[in-house]
Amino acid sequence: MTRRTLLTCIFMLSAVAVCGQRWQIAPDGRGIVWKVGSDIPHDDHIEMSGERMAFVLRWGVDSRGAFRQERSLVFPLLRTLPNNTHASLMYRMAADIPSLLGVNGLALQDERVGQVAIDGALEVRSLWGVGKMNVGSARDMKPEPVVEMTRTIFPSRTLPLMCERYMLRNVGAKPLTVSVPEFSQVITTDPAKGVTGSYVVRGDIAGSGTFTLAAGDSLAFDAVFQAYPGGGEPLHPDVAAEFAARMAFVRECIDANLVLETPDPVIDTQFRYAKLRAAESIVATKGGYMHAPGGESYYAAIWANDQAEYVNPFFPFLGYGVGNASALNSFRHFARFMNPAYEPLPSSVIAEGDDIWNGAGDRGDAAMIACGAARYALARGDRAEAAELWPLVEWCLEYCRRQLTADGVVASDTDELEGRFPTGDANLCTSTLYYDALLSAVSLGRELGVESAQTARFAKEGRQLLSCGGGIIKRGENLRALHQNGVVLFLDRPLDALTVGGGRPLSSSTEALKKMEAERRPLYLAAADAVIPNSGTVEDAVTAAMEALDEIFSH
Repeated sequence: MTRRTLLTCIFMLSAVAVCGQRWQIAPDGRGIVWKVGSDIPHDDHIEMSGERMAFVLRWGVDSRGAFRQERSLVFPLLRTLPNNTHASLMYRMAADIPSLLGVNGLALQDERVGQVAIDGALEVRSLWGVGKMNVGSARDMKPEPVVEMTRTIFPSRTLPLMCERYMLRNVGAKPLTVSVPEFSQVITTDPAKGVTGSYVVRGDIAGSGTFTLAAGDSLAFDAVFQAYPGGGEPLHPDVAAEFAARMAFVRECIDANLVLETPDPVIDTQFRYAKLRAAESIVATKGGYMHAPGGESYYAAIWANDQAEYVNPFFPFLGYGVGNASALNSFRHFARFMNPAYEPLPSSVIAEGDDIWNGAGDRGDAAMIACGAARYALARGDRAEAAELWPLVEWCLEYCRRQLTADGVVASDTDELEGRFPTGDANLCTSTLYYDALLSAVSLGRELGVESAQTARFAKEGRQLLSCGGGIIKRGENLRALHQNGVVLFLDRPLDALTVGGGRPLSSSTEALKKMEAERRPLYLAAADAVIPNSGTVEDAVTAAMEALDEIFSH
């Protein structure tokens, strides 16, 4: 796969100074690291996902330096209500695995976390003591560290599993006898609260036994958290293989493609984590791959904004096959609802594709879908997919055209903000998406060889007028932006027809106007796609401009 690198010359400083930051970029540039010091207590959380489950890990380091965690497990394919966006099976577990271990017949105590790292998995390194025998009622508050523990927490890529790998190393001078118990925490849910009856949620320790560790020796065992329908059987995964698959996904998908390189490594790292979060949160539903915003609420469904508009056009640039499959699948679901009466498309297709949500009315969803589908097809560069998506783009654009007000604004009930503040009966957000979709459709239609009259109509409907200040042409970056996004017209009015004065310093006199014309006219002529005579009426200039645009867009 070709490595794609984004280069930018935008120089900026991070909003937060490096001094005093808790998190630092890892030396290899691939993750972030917190070297725990006096900056405790601290509480945090992180969501990670695979194709069949997600979890939100609420974790922290307390004032004594001990790690604590609570697992919020989410299983999008185990439904608790028939057709409800939020009805994924969720259960929280706070099982404290280290507290179950025995070392020389004693419990581990006085944990001191040294480092927390995040790079596709969350890794926690800490030191533990074991106290002393026969100390009466007193507790040994500061035992000598004898065990180094490394926790590695991550989701399975393809199975409904949250995995935790524990590595223990004897850092003392004497042999240790370590007991890893057999342990299972099993919960069976109320069958009345499951679409298919009861579900089993469980956590298990794999790798139990009693082991002798000489000084410097290590021991690994695992904890696995999962869920399945009642009457089913638990999975017994190879956690080491699951970890290898997770990190292969991170390295091959996230690190090998679409790399941002700027003068600020913080921005580059933020971009890397954004890629990971977007690519990992795709659920393998019965209705096909569906990208999930997550957040313990939004799974097994697709939305016109989150997927069609936001993330779908991104996946082709990432070169991630599962991401592209989820994007195409979402457009196919929306295409099911095209209709000859041009009734609105649903805002969301939910419950693994079984139902819809349209609770906020028309949010400008057709404009979102048209914009996203056209941009996805252009970026993807797959002719068969583009041809399949073209009818959806056409339908959505026609729907929007029928919603145009007399002012040329696309009417919609609300927008992505869904009434969080008043938008009126028509809003500019929907119109902006519509006009972007028109321009993208022109490019897409030409690539597909669509009848020129159709693309010409979209081009005409997508015209917007931007009146720029005369000095905009003096900067090259402005000119590049204008040409990238439209057509540049020069309204050429004779100098003697211009108004002198009017409180404008650069036109305070005829001499000032002549000086400005001598400076700028060559720039205007060089930049213009067409020169429009402007010595007559406004109507004459408009007519000439429209004729010039028709000529330009016809080619």
